[in-house]
Amino acid sequence: MPDSTASANPPLGDPLPTWTPRPRPSRHALVGRTVTLEPLDPVWHGEALFAAGHGAGSDRLWTYLPYGPFASAVEMTAWLEEMSNRDDPLAFAIRPQGGQVQGMATFLRIAPAMGTIEIGHIWFGPGLQRTRAATEAIALLMREAMGRLGYRRLEWKCNALNDASRRAALRFGFTFEGIFRQHMVVKGRNRDSAWYALLDSDWPAVDAAFHAWLDPANFDAEGRQRAPLRIARRDAVLE
Repeated sequence: MPDSTASANPPLGDPLPTWTPRPRPSRHALVGRTVTLEPLDPVWHGEALFAAGHGAGSDRLWTYLPYGPFASAVEMTAWLEEMSNRDDPLAFAIRPQGGQVQGMATFLRIAPAMGTIEIGHIWFGPGLQRTRAATEAIALLMREAMGRLGYRRLEWKCNALNDASRRAALRFGFTFEGIFRQHMVVKGRNRDSAWYALLDSDWPAVDAAFHAWLDPANFDAEGRQRAPLRIARRDAVLE
């Protein structure tokens, strides 16, 4: 029987009278000062991506990804062919200014009607890790999703054991929302997933912080930062 004590008018979420579905991200280059994200092309990018992901210092690159390492450039190019034919994930190769592509990132779980989108399948070769170009690559994806396309929620998910990815999410202004236990089976092992998100109300402050950090005046003649990237976040969920 219905609960007679329940309110006749239960609480509802905030109305969104001006909300409209957002455009889907498209296959076009995202260009920054130090890096360009190019729509993935397996023929153009395959050998360079294999070299970036399988050379010295790359042994732990694939630990938390559901694929890789690959036995040969041919095998990796075949996988890239599958990725390049999809609109979700929508994949980009990451090219530092004046160099070869050295990593990948994608938009995925794209829900235009809900205004939610995720950044994922991120991997940086050793030459790209901990560089200004790596940070700008993520900033370009975030600006595309939250700025140009106007999504209301941007998500970041990773293996809960992946401390580097979790630190990166917080550095980029995402808020920790919790652990999804036994979320996946990856390479024959359990994966608990850590979930992070950035809302449209967070975005102006995050964007301003990226602009300040990426300003050429923030780097000395050797390319060292003068001030770190500082982004205030919402209160994190307690683990």
